[in-house]
Amino acid sequence: MSCLRGLVAGDSPTYTARAMTTSSILVVDDDAASRESLIDVLSEEGFSASGACTGEEAMESLEETEFDLVITDLRMPGMSGMDLLTRVRDLRPQTLVILITAFASVETAVEALRQGAHDYIIKPLVYEDVLAKVTHLLERKELAWQIQHLRREVESRFDIENLIGKSKAMREIVDRIHKVAPTDSTVLITGESGVGKEVVARAIHRESPRNGRILLPVNCGAIPENLLEAQLFGHIRGAFTGAVTSQEGLFQRARGGTIFLDEIGDLPTSLQVKLLRAIEEKEVLPVGGTSPVVVDVRIIAATNQDLEDAVKAGTFRDDLFYRLNVFEIDIPPLRDRPEDIPLLVEFLVRRHNAEMNRHFKGVDNEAMKTLLGQPWKGNVRELDNAIEHAMIVGSGDWITADALPGRLSGSEPDSAFFVGDELKPAMRFYERNHIKNVLSRAEGDKKAAAETLGISLSSLYRKLEELQID
Repeated sequence: MSCLRGLVAGDSPTYTARAMTTSSILVVDDDAASRESLIDVLSEEGFSASGACTGEEAMESLEETEFDLVITDLRMPGMSGMDLLTRVRDLRPQTLVILITAFASVETAVEALRQGAHDYIIKPLVYEDVLAKVTHLLERKELAWQIQHLRREVESRFDIENLIGKSKAMREIVDRIHKVAPTDSTVLITGESGVGKEVVARAIHRESPRNGRILLPVNCGAIPENLLEAQLFGHIRGAFTGAVTSQEGLFQRARGGTIFLDEIGDLPTSLQVKLLRAIEEKEVLPVGGTSPVVVDVRIIAATNQDLEDAVKAGTFRDDLFYRLNVFEIDIPPLRDRPEDIPLLVEFLVRRHNAEMNRHFKGVDNEAMKTLLGQPWKGNVRELDNAIEHAMIVGSGDWITADALPGRLSGSEPDSAFFVGDELKPAMRFYERNHIKNVLSRAEGDKKAAAETLGISLSSLYRKLEELQID
């Protein structure tokens, strides 16, 4: 008769409040009393502990579930602890293994460590020592995982301070970040491609109580549907072709952190139901699995689509939309906040100087004039690319207009109203150019142009006189 206890098919694992963000442990021992006692001790400490009485049953459990740690007796009928160690190393290379031995010989310990064991303990067990070893190993594993992802975040240098701009819109965005970050609420970030939605998501994570954990981004539109489900929720061995081992998904890997679901509007409808369950029930079902896994993660989603229109069109579930849209942060396009461009340019030049070992002081008058006159359909991302290009081909202390990408020179702005390097005359130039473009599209209809600009007709006439627009 099987003596598997805990994570078996059809049973949901039991988690304490502490264990939700800690680790899962499999205890393998043919001595029922020793096995059950150790499981109880580990469970009392908040770990998710389960058991198996033979190496063969342990492998069955390992094929279903990815454990963080296996504690196995060395001598058991059938598959020995050393054989199980070899099998675990092949099947689950990320799983830690501790061997239990009643033979306190140096040779046994050295051989176990040489074969890939991470530590060993000697019978009779001293539970304080066992807990110390277990805690130490799991903390090291968690730290290695954290370092790997935190290094990426540090290298990307996304922070609240990287939200460059002093426009009213940017000040409101920073204010909303400060309000929502301390909560655990789901956030929906909207805006055109390239406006900096991931920068905002990372700023929320950095300002939140989860900032000591990782943020895991995933582009829902860039991964095929069959792979995206496994990427998000994990899969068990044999769930599909190529699934030679079971793997955790991002929801499990986050472990108390944040998942950033970019381009959420592209999420296939079949996965929308599963994401809704993950949000509501705080649990996910790995592909091919039968037992749900409890997760602790904050969700931040982003889209460049109008999800309300997608709901009306039937391509996006209304219940998922309401779950995601608890708190919305809308980022306006760069063309609607031109006063941020000089500050962004200064920041980008400084950043690329460090990356490329260049020493540009900034952009000259003509180059800034060109930059302010662009529609920036690609938003901040396009501006960043333009500055990087100019710093590659340019020379001297200042970036000149002829160093900018050729595509920008096709919309040469009127220079009559650009004076010096000060922001106020630069803004006057942009405002004049923008109103002229809107009037042109409206074929001279001032009422229509005023509606497009979001101002009254009298305000438009006042602007026309102030900016000397015919």
